[in-house]
Amino acid sequence: MFTSPFKNISTKTDKKVTFSLFYLFIISVVVLKYFNIYLDNVSAPYGIFSFELAGSLDKSVEIINSWSPLAKTFAGLSLGFDFLFLIIYNFLIALLIHKLNERLWVGKSFYKIGELLIWAMFFTAIFDAVENVSLIKLLVGKHEEYWSSIAFSFALAKFIMIGISILYLLSNTIVLLFKKRV
Repeated sequence: MFTSPFKNISTKTDKKVTFSLFYLFIISVVVLKYFNIYLDNVSAPYGIFSFELAGSLDKSVEIINSWSPLAKTFAGLSLGFDFLFLIIYNFLIALLIHKLNERLWVGKSFYKIGELLIWAMFFTAIFDAVENVSLIKLLVGKHEEYWSSIAFSFALAKFIMIGISILYLLSNTIVLLFKKRV
């Protein structure tokens, strides 16, 4: 049914892509953390994450109004940069799932779960993009309840999928470590 989009990558290319994505991920996290410095306040204690998970128009507007003009600029930069970041982290997680899946589960029924999660990460990227567009709409003054609801719903779905994928990566890394010891 599903096959990994990374199935035909050579080992040499696989290593280059993995390390490149990892380094881009680290750089991106640093950039986003920098932007977030300007967004943390009483109304948004977690900066952009507070805005993503505001859940209501009132809370979204409260957060926007709590930001200075400079902070709003950094919020916009953060949301714009997140379009690049969503590609990086989704490909990195999907590739890591693929690598573990290939090492542990080839020929076993559990293999399909990994493949499903790989494709789910591409949906996660779409969720993140929809969330970003909704937050940008709110940030530029389109104060409609549905933008806040869309942003919250897609952010929640995104974080759940990322959480499931990270749990898969951690649990399978532990399985791999135990297999190496035996």
